[in-house]
Amino acid sequence: MGGAAMGYDETGRGAPAESSSNVPAAVLENVFDDPAHGEPGRDRVAVHVVWEVLLLVGLATVTWLLWRDDADALRGDALRSLLVDVAGFGLLALAAGLSLRTAVVNLAIGPVALAAALHFAEQGDRGLGEVLLPALAVAALGGLALGLAVVVLHVPGWAASLAGAAGVIAYIERRTDPVPVQGGYDPRPTAIYLFVGFAALAVLGGLFGAMRPIRRLVGRFRAVADPARRRGGVAATVATLALIGSTVLAMLGGVLLAANRSGPITPGSGLNWSVLAVGTALLAGTSAYGRRGGIFGTLFAVSLVTVFLIWSRAGGWTINRWAIGGAVLGVGLLVTRLVERFGRPRSAADLEAGPSGDGTISTGWALTRPPEPADAWPPVLPVQTTETLDAWQTPRWEHEPRRWDADDR
Repeated sequence: MGGAAMGYDETGRGAPAESSSNVPAAVLENVFDDPAHGEPGRDRVAVHVVWEVLLLVGLATVTWLLWRDDADALRGDALRSLLVDVAGFGLLALAAGLSLRTAVVNLAIGPVALAAALHFAEQGDRGLGEVLLPALAVAALGGLALGLAVVVLHVPGWAASLAGAAGVIAYIERRTDPVPVQGGYDPRPTAIYLFVGFAALAVLGGLFGAMRPIRRLVGRFRAVADPARRRGGVAATVATLALIGSTVLAMLGGVLLAANRSGPITPGSGLNWSVLAVGTALLAGTSAYGRRGGIFGTLFAVSLVTVFLIWSRAGGWTINRWAIGGAVLGVGLLVTRLVERFGRPRSAADLEAGPSGDGTISTGWALTRPPEPADAWPPVLPVQTTETLDAWQTPRWEHEPRRWDADDR
């Protein structure tokens, strides 16, 4: 699909960067995150560091509360089951975070995960490979169809994915009774490897997302002016790949959560999982607008939410997943406001301030005003080449006869 035929490329995309700070375009291209679109400057990461420290403190606190109330939950098989839950739910949060950072949030991840869990419960006795391969193909094709709908029609990802979620829910509602898990696959013996794999994906994804070229590439679909304007063929490709990847990650997370359960899988909408996963990704520091995100936030936020759910069950609490998902989502929206407020680049006024103001960018670069041209200093007054007459000193006021004197005579 060509960008010219579909109208992806915006007018002026190849034009040189403009700046009100009189900084050369070559400097803008090397220093600024998005010189041609959006506000210039490097994203600041200090807000993510502070927030991730707070998440780590919260995780340590909730883990200590769980240890105090039920120490057995952190030993033996219970600990291995907890690690599998973190890895399974972590894949859902990674799916949500990937779609958020590319500005095409995928609300179908919950229904996809539940559909995959039911598929695994019904077909698990055929072997893990026989179950995963068809599910992987269906998830990839479903993500591709969703991506094409988003980029061809250029519609919001949440709206298109909600339509896709409705189709998946229709498939789920063909079942009315809980489905017991069949097959002999038990992920608990490999719990530590699953947890480490999830942690590596989360941290490496955050590290790569912090690099300026990758962050610029991933965030190309984020609107910078009119959200209905197309963002180009590269942005469309990235958005489509992100929707495919998030759908596949959701499928794998659903299979892992189902394999870790001892009871049957209950059919439902699965949207509560979407709310919880998107809320956790926002809680991790990923912006709801796309592009911006932290490094360790997903790992800490997923662990915090999972340990909190286990601690609440150990304390005899009955918390609906909708309620915890709504609470996490609400806090995540506040985090998005903080990230957008304190993570955005410094303003052009700061860049123009030079040495007398805060003219530095978060990474230590400094921009000062370019020196004035040599022939403009000191200023030279223009030389008059033609004689000009002052109207108040014209000879007519001194030599012409005054008419009122003649009349008096």
